[in-house]
Amino acid sequence: METPGSQTSLHRANLERVVRAVRMAGSLTQAEIARATGLSAATVSNIVRELKDGGTVEVTPTSAGGRRARSVSLSGDAGIVIGVDFGHTHLRVAVGNLAHQVLAEEAEPLDVDASAAEGFDRAEQLVKRLILTTGIGADKVIGVGLGVPGPIDVSSGTLGSTSILPGWSGINPAEELSGRLGVPVHVDNDANLGALGELVWGGGRGVKDLAYIKVASGVGAGLVIDGRVYRGPGGTAGEIGHITLDESGPVCRCGNRGCLETFTAARYVLPLLQPSHGPDLTMERVVQLAREGDPGCRRVIADVGRHIGSGIANLCNLLNPSRVVLGGDLAEAGELVLAPIRDSVSRYAIPSAARQLSLAQGALGGRAEVLGALALVLSEMGDSTLLESALPTAAPASRLAFT
Repeated sequence: METPGSQTSLHRANLERVVRAVRMAGSLTQAEIARATGLSAATVSNIVRELKDGGTVEVTPTSAGGRRARSVSLSGDAGIVIGVDFGHTHLRVAVGNLAHQVLAEEAEPLDVDASAAEGFDRAEQLVKRLILTTGIGADKVIGVGLGVPGPIDVSSGTLGSTSILPGWSGINPAEELSGRLGVPVHVDNDANLGALGELVWGGGRGVKDLAYIKVASGVGAGLVIDGRVYRGPGGTAGEIGHITLDESGPVCRCGNRGCLETFTAARYVLPLLQPSHGPDLTMERVVQLAREGDPGCRRVIADVGRHIGSGIANLCNLLNPSRVVLGGDLAEAGELVLAPIRDSVSRYAIPSAARQLSLAQGALGGRAEVLGALALVLSEMGDSTLLESALPTAAPASRLAFT
């Protein structure tokens, strides 16, 4: 029996520290593990050897700083995680292993606003189909990360705003999908998952203070403070789309007037161009036309960028992030939108905060949220299952399979 402070307890704690560091990073050299955990190089070497012998990690030759090194990653047989991203007009699912490798991924159009039941039916089918394509047994699924386009009420687990997804009123997304798949499901809003995706795989790597701004049918921000997503006590942190720009402006779906969203979200922007560009215009098409030189589309994107910049300036003054990553369809406009954002930030943000800020287009495009869903599972899962092989005397952890 392990007792606090015993050698066995200390050894297990060190094993968990190493596994957790590798799990969150995807792969690390032994020197990087030592720095991340505070353990000595000799202790890390012994633990890695033990984990490798137990089948928990894989070690491959690599180089670091021009010197030979050994890269440590979790075993491909240790388990798989699933990411599910519901957008207003799409469903995207990805299957990944614990070494941060995406094994299968697929997206399909879906009107998520229409019916929660249909959305979950399609998600269940797509998840099971993708797992079959990997050839990995469903019993290897450790958990699912689920993204939805709206704030999640922390206390109830339901969507916090019925005006965003009225067809989902009263639905607990995590419970619904977990009941269908028979595995643990962790849920968050799409902006938070976009921030996680860019933090782990994209433009936020190596940054501890980050804001991910997603501009689509709505406008939201995922906030990373000291390396962790900040959600607030009620789960609504980052609702940058509802900063008031003009109290006499258009009425927003939240009930207020002149919110940032009413000047930047697709549902408000597209009608400005549809009389001249047709009723079937999409934000993706607007960006394409702007890049081809269309003056109307360029003007609208520049105006949107200036408004977004005002919101980002407020973030800079309040939180002083070191990097802001722009996501959503609008990000594909590149400098056409980033330049006016910078202009507004330099005008409205405190000069010291503006100077420290780097602004970048998202590196992951439309995949940011589903990759963030994978990262959510990797951050929330425990290490007991992974340590079973390394600690044969430990009580086996349950591994759920699809029902």
